[in-house]
Amino acid sequence: MSVIDSAIDRIRELILSGELAPGDRLPAEPELAALVGVSRNSLREAVRALAQAKVLDVRRGDGTYVTSLEPRLLLGGMAFVTDLLQERTLLEVFEVRRLLEPAATGLAAVRIDDETVAELRADHDRMQCASDVEELVELDIEFHRRIVHAAGNATLESILDALASRALRARIWRGISGKSAQGWTLAQHALIVEALATRNVVFATAASTVHVTASEQWLRHVLELDAAGNSIPVMTGGLSFPADPEAATGQTEQVHQPAAGGAHIDSPPSTGSTTPVT
Repeated sequence: MSVIDSAIDRIRELILSGELAPGDRLPAEPELAALVGVSRNSLREAVRALAQAKVLDVRRGDGTYVTSLEPRLLLGGMAFVTDLLQERTLLEVFEVRRLLEPAATGLAAVRIDDETVAELRADHDRMQCASDVEELVELDIEFHRRIVHAAGNATLESILDALASRALRARIWRGISGKSAQGWTLAQHALIVEALATRNVVFATAASTVHVTASEQWLRHVLELDAAGNSIPVMTGGLSFPADPEAATGQTEQVHQPAAGGAHIDSPPSTGSTTPVT
């Protein structure tokens, strides 16, 4: 272990033991260097690294403080890493998201208030009127963040915020082509809102599972095409949706799951071109 790593571990121990609490100011550099048992130069490198990790906050002219150590700070760097992940590794990210986001949505169904439900309805209305992909992406991010925030778990919120990065959402929305495809995607958002409005945990979890799984299958299909050396069409995905339902077979095949108030979750038709949801 390097001297700098040793200094980082020692400062971490001070925080874990309670000798340094969130918001506390660290001792002056000479005193802290003696306490940690390293040179002042090594201490500065350790402090710099912990500041990058959002554990410490260096304030010029005022000293160095322990941050709030809240999940949004400590886990915030995950989003940067997620955007850098390549190819098959992204599938692992989606698998984690598929495990966590439906659970968060189910939890939100228990804890959400009427004001947040109204805000989600307004988000959905704005998404329907969005004029371009960039606006859709921003509204979609806000929609999902609002739901996860309603779950009331800051750690879960920070993790999911990182997993569903803006760059990845933009890529998925750009894979949607045509009003029929976007219509089905937005319909899934509406089902989630309805499930939350009725406080139906099972329905909310199921609707979110369908929603996230479609994105995962879309990405899997794109990567398979890319690995085979095939060109990737604008509209691709794991869940099928005809570009023009009336012009397809004239028939649709739907899977219904009962929920409160007679609501149901529809899977898209199994013929034609394909589309993802975000």
